[in-house]
Amino acid sequence: MPIIMRLDVMLAKRKMKSKDLATHIGISEQNLSLLKSGKVRGVRFETLAAICQALDCQPGDLLEYTTSETNNG
Repeated sequence: MPIIMRLDVMLAKRKMKSKDLATHIGISEQNLSLLKSGKVRGVRFETLAAICQALDCQPGDLLEYTTSETNNG
């Protein structure tokens, strides 16, 4: 898929644990893990907004578009 989730990078920049973010935004750690790994096919705007608010970032800080030729995952 040409969209890459960079949630792990933003968590590291903000020095926040996945567990803390999941608790803060009200989703399970398992679902957050799936988001981080890019194994989900979609994310609700409500969830994306909650993540951005908790991490003080923009959606573009979390999502990256790449062409399928350069995407190895």
